[in-house]
Amino acid sequence: MKITVKPSTTTINKTGAWRTNRPKFMHDKCTACAICSRLCPEGIIYQTDQTNAIGKKYFECDLTYCKGCGLCATECPFKAIEMELDEK
Repeated sequence: MKITVKPSTTTINKTGAWRTNRPKFMHDKCTACAICSRLCPEGIIYQTDQTNAIGKKYFECDLTYCKGCGLCATECPFKAIEMELDEK
């Protein structure tokens, strides 16, 4: 029997206390290109219903499942995501 689990749909994938960095989304720079959402290995970046100063619905992530890999920040062409120290 093959079992397939979608990213961030189980408590098995929750992030522990070991994460050192977390993404900070700069909503004013977001153009809603969705590159971050498509590339996130955990599938936890989603578009909100709120709009920024240029009228675009910006993105956020579910930090419960974020591993802090930084792929979203690295690949954002508009530098709308920065990695910051995760102070717990």
